[in-house]
Amino acid sequence: MPAPSSFDYAIIRVVPRVEREEFLNAGVILYCLTHRFLDARVTLDLARLEALAPGAPGDLLREHLETIPRLCAGGRKAGPVGQLPQKERFHWLVAPRSTMIQTGPVHAGLCENPAQALEHLMRCMVHPLPRAP
Repeated sequence: MPAPSSFDYAIIRVVPRVEREEFLNAGVILYCLTHRFLDARVTLDLARLEALAPGAPGDLLREHLETIPRLCAGGRKAGPVGQLPQKERFHWLVAPRSTMIQTGPVHAGLCENPAQALEHLMRCMVHPLPRAP
């Protein structure tokens, strides 16, 4: 069994009214140097967004969220940021912002498979919790 590798991750937040500091978790960015892994998963629950901020531009926010996995993948289609090395792309993506799409603080973890860790974080931190019976 391989030894676990360290990784860094940040939760992607949608902050429809920045001045209110209320947010909705909408994705996860995960970087693992050992596995040369940088990826993100995003989703936007429009019903939850509407409950938090009636009239928020859900389609526009979703469109901007969908650029994050492309930036993680890198390459020419990802523009100038996509040309940066993985580590620099991660740091650019998680840099503090005061816009409608932000990331929370960077946290660390250990994993054997970064893709599985990313899916686990999505389930635990982004997808809605099941309702109590």
